[in-house]
Amino acid sequence: MDRREPTDPEPARDLGEADDRESPYGLLRRGQEFMRARHFAQAAVVLERAARMEPGKGSILEALGRASYNAGDHARAGQVFTELLEVDPSAHYAHYALGQSLKQLGRPDEARTHLRIAVALAPGSRLYGSALRRLGGEDTALVVGEGEPGSPAGAADPAGPAVTPDARPPAAPTEGESA
Repeated sequence: MDRREPTDPEPARDLGEADDRESPYGLLRRGQEFMRARHFAQAAVVLERAARMEPGKGSILEALGRASYNAGDHARAGQVFTELLEVDPSAHYAHYALGQSLKQLGRPDEARTHLRIAVALAPGSRLYGSALRRLGGEDTALVVGEGEPGSPAGAADPAGPAVTPDARPPAAPTEGESA
């Protein structure tokens, strides 16, 4: 038997050193890169791995929910945004996105509830208000929107670009954009 030593051994790695691309943060960054390139299904796959590694991490859940929604998997997006609301019940964007997901799933009454909560948590958001008005219902007259005090016309939406049913597929915001 030939028992030769390898001529080009791999360098020894410090056992405490993790490959950054496979860390939860590295996976989150890769997922965000996929979303910027509008590869939402690929982003969702990578972000699912990150979510398994860091359960309950809000930034990962929000990115996964956005990727799932934008990939057309509204049921999965709804599950993820529900999980995000378990972590942070006051996350206005999560209520908005869950409302949009439920709307796409044909559940307007449940969607309206979450959109109303999003508007209540961020009353200056024209995005949330217009989503609630588009859904309709008796409570849409209560929505703060364009031209009302606290929401001057042309003001930037504090939610930034977000999940919307109007543009298919919608652009996914980057981590640096406000949520």
